[in-house]
Amino acid sequence: MFDDVRQIDAGVLDVGYVDTGPPDGPVVLLLHGWPYDIHSFAAATPLLTAAGHRVLVPYARGYGSTRFRSADAVRNGQPAALAVDAIAFLDALGIEQATLAGFDWGARTADIVAALWPERCRGLVAVSGYLIDGQASGGIPLPPVAEHAWWYQFYFATDRGREGYARNTYDFAKLIWRTASPKWDFDDATFDRSAAAFDNPDHVDIVIHNYRWRLGLADGEPAFADLEDKLADKPTITVPTISLEGDANGAPHLEPAVYAKQFTGPYEHRTVSGGVGHNLPQEAPQEFVDAVLTVASR
Repeated sequence: MFDDVRQIDAGVLDVGYVDTGPPDGPVVLLLHGWPYDIHSFAAATPLLTAAGHRVLVPYARGYGSTRFRSADAVRNGQPAALAVDAIAFLDALGIEQATLAGFDWGARTADIVAALWPERCRGLVAVSGYLIDGQASGGIPLPPVAEHAWWYQFYFATDRGREGYARNTYDFAKLIWRTASPKWDFDDATFDRSAAAFDNPDHVDIVIHNYRWRLGLADGEPAFADLEDKLADKPTITVPTISLEGDANGAPHLEPAVYAKQFTGPYEHRTVSGGVGHNLPQEAPQEFVDAVLTVASR
């Protein structure tokens, strides 16, 4: 199924993606995060197609076979850019509305689409909940224990960090997998399948820009300024939403009670037990699919 990766021009990108399930079925758009790839959804996808859904799983900019269409394009990892990518991808395929579901960067992208373009979003499944924030908040110090959890963000702010990530991308990603999902006993074959997506000429630039932008150490593109202003105001999300959290998520994340007020439409939170970490769609595919099917039917 995931061996059939297609390509389509969408906005500034030539996007690599999987398109499977009944062509006339209701669409589900699955969005991955860092440092992961489309294979986070390899087990969830056939469960969704069996339920009658058309499932789209694109590689984000800087991953897999997704490429910039112009050599002169800014290698920009800011959140608004990734959200515009998602809209451009749906537009390129002629899709007016989809159920969006994602984790990590993908959950943030899905959140933004649901907040700013609710007419394009039938429902939302967001692992770790509401992840929209403005650049200015990145300059506000956190308690030391929280700062410690973001160690790689500060590492990436340095030239040494950029070079270190470029030289040791696979080992770095494997470390993040282990710390973010401390109870997930993944094997080398599972990791290597996803790690192949990091062999992309724009991967390092996109990752470094994303984290430097968050700290105010890198500029965004002027074209996204208005969108970022809206996101800085923390817009509420009105579409039917389920937020998910694994009970063993080792990555930085907020408690559901902190962000629940940002969801003003039909909303519920589910905590997935059994030692489930940050890569919830891959670690607990059935629970992830159950949430997608629930919001898609509302």
